[in-house]
Amino acid sequence: MSCEDVIDIEVPTGQIRLVIEASLDWEKGTTGNNQTIKLSTSTPYYQTQDIPSVTGASVKVTNADTNQEFIFTDQNNGTYTISNFVPILGNTYNLEVIYNEEIYVATETLLTVPEINNVTQSLEGGFDDELLEVNVYFDDPVDQDNFYLFSFYEQGDLFANLEDLSDEFLNGNEIHNFFEKDEDEDNNQAPFQAGDVVDIQLFAISERYYNFTRLLIEQYYGGGDPFSSTAAELRGNCINQTNDENYAYGYFRVTEFVKTSYTFQ
Repeated sequence: MSCEDVIDIEVPTGQIRLVIEASLDWEKGTTGNNQTIKLSTSTPYYQTQDIPSVTGASVKVTNADTNQEFIFTDQNNGTYTISNFVPILGNTYNLEVIYNEEIYVATETLLTVPEINNVTQSLEGGFDDELLEVNVYFDDPVDQDNFYLFSFYEQGDLFANLEDLSDEFLNGNEIHNFFEKDEDEDNNQAPFQAGDVVDIQLFAISERYYNFTRLLIEQYYGGGDPFSSTAAELRGNCINQTNDENYAYGYFRVTEFVKTSYTFQ
């Protein structure tokens, strides 16, 4: 016989902060005019209610090269939208968010993304020769430091799987990346099978965003692993110009991306 006691642990609650989800993602071959920025506030660890949305803020993005301003409209649900944004490759964009009389700013440059050359499936190229994996191939530009973000989403899953990639040792070559799934009953995850459909996105990202998202991905997927690095607070590139101690969470990124889908045979 055994028994168990319920232990209530008091988790310290930190300062409630503004959370800025400002991902201006431009799909190659489209206009990229429609963009959305989300604002919310941080919540206590065990809170199960909806994430508090932020309304009444002022949100603006300025092209630093052309001085063109893009004003985002408050939809009164935490989202701020625009339908006439103009993405220009190589241009730098400045974000300005005014909330509670404090000004938050961030800067990013829009980088070009290469086309995907080919998508295949195999058994031998992954970590387990008995598991199907999807392979993605693309050409990395020569004589440039490039950084990428992959999103692999199996249709029907709750979330996509994210992977960061640098061309540090692959500069100017055709780059091959793959994704396979192990059996995981705890997360209701099964290996790929014939008929499964995977949506693939490849983003061109800045080095600073690469460093940020690399740590974020490591902490997310390393949860519960005794050998993973200790989780720490991650700060993005959104700076409070009015009060630097009241910094915001989140990140402002401006990216070009390509996407495709693959159906396993």
